[in-house]
Amino acid sequence: MRALSDDIYKQFSDFLEVQCGIVLGGNKQYLVKSRLIPLMTKFSIEKLSDLIHQSMSYKNRELRTAVIDAMTTNETLWFRDKYPFELLSQKIFPEILEKKKSIKMWSAASSSGQEAYSIAMTAIEYQKQKAVLGMNVQIVGTDISNTMLEQCKIGAYDMLALSRGLSDERKRQFFDRVNDGSGKMQIKTEVKKMTNFRSYNLLDSYSILGKFDIIFCRNVLIYFSSEVKSKILNQFATALNPGGYLIMGASESITGLTDKFEMVRCNPGIIYKLKS
Repeated sequence: MRALSDDIYKQFSDFLEVQCGIVLGGNKQYLVKSRLIPLMTKFSIEKLSDLIHQSMSYKNRELRTAVIDAMTTNETLWFRDKYPFELLSQKIFPEILEKKKSIKMWSAASSSGQEAYSIAMTAIEYQKQKAVLGMNVQIVGTDISNTMLEQCKIGAYDMLALSRGLSDERKRQFFDRVNDGSGKMQIKTEVKKMTNFRSYNLLDSYSILGKFDIIFCRNVLIYFSSEVKSKILNQFATALNPGGYLIMGASESITGLTDKFEMVRCNPGIIYKLKS
């Protein structure tokens, strides 16, 4: 049976918020069903309610992980909104390079890797265009979904994924065709070696990750409660080096959530700089 009662939905919503901060809100039963019904066959469970109950217990860790994976997988694309990557080249990279040659960045919800790899491509293009010597870029990509992290690490994408925001020139420059008849293309080693992907929950402490010059956390906080948003933003502040930048989604705002950043209006877009 695939019915989902209000009571079970409420229990699962509370569970998901505690585990990873995501707030489903009311009347999202359709979303839960669409994400979890495919797991019923995989785990040989006949009732959706049973699958949910089992995932909320600590007895079946594999199912629990698969359910969280399914509920936290989000859409992504290359060079999303364009302006954040233009600002890296036009403003942020030059500003940091006046002080040091090493730049460490964090893609805080890397999904299937497009954001982190877009940042790496931007850095490579900048170095070549500006003839910058000795620029060392490290990009840490984190996500709560192990399925997405595997995709990140493999770095191979089908034609549909490659068509979303990636120019033909960048495909030629940064990808090799996979010779297995799949039509997929693989990120080149030059790009891949700048990135490191790991599993991380944004509700946890960030101290183990070290300090960053730039944090990308785009179109992620919209899924969290105001309390959790505030906690995450304040933790981002502690994870940034002095003068570091936080780059969020085009429709996201930190107003009323933290006082650790100053808004920097750019043309186009808005970014946030850690207050000194």
